Formats: sequence, C-alpha cells, structure tokens
Amino acid sequence: MAGTAGTPGTPRVLRAMNDRAALDLLLEHGPLSRTRIGKLTGLSKPTASQLLARLEAAGLVLATGTTEGRPGPGAQLYEVNPTAAYAAGLDVTPERILAAVADVTGRMVGSYELPTPGRRPAQPVLRQVTDALDGAVKAAGLARDDVHRLVIGTPGAFDPNTGRLRYASHLPGWHTPALLDELAAALPMPVEYENDVNLVAVAEQRLGAARGHEDFVLLWNEGGLGAALVLGGRLHRGWTGGAGEVGFLPVPGTPLVRQVTKANSGGYQELAGSQAIPRLARELGMSSIPSTPYAEAAATLVERAATEDTVLHRLLLQTYATRLATGLASLVSVLDPELVVLSGASLTSGGEVLRALVQDELEELAAARPRLVVGDVREHPVLRGALESALATTRDEVFDTGR
Repeated sequence: MAGTAGTPGTPRVLRAMNDRAALDLLLEHGPLSRTRIGKLTGLSKPTASQLLARLEAAGLVLATGTTEGRPGPGAQLYEVNPTAAYAAGLDVTPERILAAVADVTGRMVGSYELPTPGRRPAQPVLRQVTDALDGAVKAAGLARDDVHRLVIGTPGAFDPNTGRLRYASHLPGWHTPALLDELAAALPMPVEYENDVNLVAVAEQRLGAARGHEDFVLLWNEGGLGAALVLGGRLHRGWTGGAGEVGFLPVPGTPLVRQVTKANSGGYQELAGSQAIPRLARELGMSSIPSTPYAEAAATLVERAATEDTVLHRLLLQTYATRLATGLASLVSVLDPELVVLSGASLTSGGEVLRALVQDELEELAAARPRLVVGDVREHPVLRGALESALATTRDEVFDTGR
C-alpha cells in the first residue's frame, strides 16, 4: 500500500494492508461484526479479532451496538471512528465562498457561506478564505487545528509552473503572485487547489454517475462552460492545468473569438454556454424570460423546455442540444471516452429529455459513440468533490497503521 513503511511481504506491511482493507470495508458497508469482517477480508477469526483490537487501540474504530434478529446474544459491531480525522473543502465563485467540514467517514459536520460580491473584494482573499473556513469549523464544533487537510476549488486553474491562477480573470483578488505562499503560512493544514469542474468529476466518480468508470468526460454548464477529463482513472490537467477549458474552444456556428483570455470567453461558451440560452429564447420570440442572473435564467428555461411540449420549447431544446453536441463532438473524437457525464444546472435541468437529444445529435456528428448520462451529484457538487478529494488523502495518511 502506498505510503506504508517496511519491506513488502513482512508481517508489519501485511498487517497494515489488512488494517486498511478492513477500514475501507467499514466505510463502504457501515458497522460490521468481527465474523463479517473476517469473511470479507479472508482473515481467520483470531486474526480479525487482533486487527479490530489494534484499530480500536489506535482510535480508528469504535465498538457500536450488537447484531439483532438472530437467536442468542448479538455479535459486537464495529464502525470507523468518525472523530479520527476531519477534512475541509471550499467552493469559490466570484459571488461567494462555500466551506464545509467532513469527518473521516464522509459525513458533513459543518458548513458556512461567505458572500463575496463585487469586482473589488471588500476583504483580501486570505481573509475571505480563513473566515469561510473558520465559519465551517465553528459550525462543526471544532478548531482550525482539527482539520487534517483542505482542498479549495476555483474556476480556472493554478499553473503548476508559476503558481498563478489562469483562465479565471473574473475571480477578483485571486491573481496575487504571493497568494499561495500567504495561504500556506496562515493555515495549519496542507492546502491543495483544484479546478472546480475537476472536483465535480471527482464527486461523480466517487459518489455518482461515473462510479466504476476509468475513462470519462464530464461536461459542466452553469456559470461557465467547462469539462473534466478522466483518463485511466486519473484527472488529466495538462501542462498549465488548463485541460478541460473547453469554453475557449473554437466551434462552427459562432464567430471566432480572438484573445480569449482577455475576453474570458470563447466560441463554445458563446454558442452553448448558459448566457446563450436566454439570448436564444429571445431570438425565438419566447415570452416570460426570467430576469434572474443568466445561469439561473438558463436553468429555468431549459427545465421549462424539457417539460412543456410546445413548438417553441421543442425548438429551444433541440437547438441547444445541437449546440452542445457541436463542441462535444470535438472532445469525443480526440478522447474516445466510455462515458460523458452532463452536469451543472444548465444541463441537469433538462433531464433525460435533453440528454437523449444531445446523444442523438452527437451520434450524427462524431464517429465515437460514448454513452451520455446526467450527473447524480446535484447539491453543491464542487464542494462535495473538494471534500472527497481532501478525504481521500486524509484517509491514506490516517489509516496507514504501518507508519
């Protein structure tokens, strides 16, 4: 097992591997008896007993209740100790920072939302991050030092070569050269940074529609249009971290957008992004276009179009599906993924009706034929992915009994 000290095959290493296998089973199945753990791991009863005693002494498992419904005394059940470690995640947008803390079992124990409106932030980003994190930590009844690891999701990506945020000129205050060093100095736990759409893919792979899939593309359409690429089970980020910034992709059906980083937009974004949907509705002569922010208005219009069977609604949804498939055709032609997950409110609000239309259009436009599915993780998917990412590393460290 990665990170386990000792020589492979030695009793110490084998014990650590068995410990981790048992902990993973408890996370997956919930409380289990010694006998059940032995059957699932292939360990003898004495070895399973020693394993549980060792994990209980290390504070990693707790005895919790007994089995019921069988003759005779119930067997002791064991579960992962939820207080063994905590991890935190932040979902950053120009309008707010959403923070949450989860225990090592994945249960969210505290959350906090910090509004950050305006092009010029009222507080430095360092203060925003610490205030949001502290709000979630306080809601969980913890202290900042209790958090083992923090993952922050932002639009764009931090260039691994320079440490500067790229592809997100609309995120004020996050482009200061020394920002990452300042955050590292101010926070007691390790901090990782990840693209927000990549974190949605993490959530879908761990909890949602992409479970069990090693090669898939996630297409996101909400505030912006983006994609996450998972190849061989791993996120593909590219040389500068910008893999998946498909909003900048030139596509037929819209004029070329030049100097895309200055415009913070590109052909695919202009053709099929959320801001294009209210514009398309107006061009079709539709009435009752919501006056809410464009991402909310787009989701409302797509949901109406998928549920109200009128000529204009059908035309809106079909046109939108064709535009989405136009950009997707380039992605699947190059990557040939097994699966495409549609996520973000401007896609999930169309449900199965929109998915089927995009699938049909894509089969006309691309030689590759991936299966399209609607994402399952609907509630705060970026934050959920940040927590899952932070928890994965936390468990690797805390559950390693061979250190």
